[in-house]
Amino acid sequence: MRLPLPQFATGDRHPNHIAEVIETTSTEFLAQCLEPEDLSFPSMPPFGSWVCSVDEESGNQIYAVVYYATTMPIDSVHRARALGLSLQDLREEQPQIFAMLRTEFRAAIVGFELSSQNQSYNQRVYQYLPPRPPQIHQAVYRCEPEAIIKFTEELDFLRTLLCINGAPIESLTAAAIRDVYQLRKADREWLIKAGRNLSVLLKDDYDRLRFILSQIHP
Repeated sequence: MRLPLPQFATGDRHPNHIAEVIETTSTEFLAQCLEPEDLSFPSMPPFGSWVCSVDEESGNQIYAVVYYATTMPIDSVHRARALGLSLQDLREEQPQIFAMLRTEFRAAIVGFELSSQNQSYNQRVYQYLPPRPPQIHQAVYRCEPEAIIKFTEELDFLRTLLCINGAPIESLTAAAIRDVYQLRKADREWLIKAGRNLSVLLKDDYDRLRFILSQIHP
């Protein structure tokens, strides 16, 4: 029998509340997307998109970039199989299938913002690993555009992205930059600054630098 994630009714959740931490480490966390009330798949955050959670002990807000996402059966023994039906047909003929799948994503931690309770630091953001990651069962949210713009005033997070293990880091770095560039309403000055920062970080690896820049389309 399926044991659903503990969660509030969809109508009671913040619209940006999309997932819950189910595995956590100092450098990243694994989150399971919350289930919608209708017969559809959970909302999978885009590759390179920005999410945030909280370290409850300190109150720090943790920022992370999504680098891997998957939808799979909740039963690890049986794989999904092709049925030759449209999604609408599945909803009408086999609606139980949607309850047999889960969507998860991994997000690399790139920095944090001090708790608003610590007024002496004026809620400064830091682009290095926080003292602690979010705890198990903490809510995970899509970042508000204003928060991402504030966080990316500095570009030290690019070094963190380039050091992630087990991810297509060139494509991830380019995707994160594209996302921020769009949120900043095509701020070309910021984009040039990001490109110069990358050229310093990859000064000894021109091929990787060229591959990343080829995926950024201003």
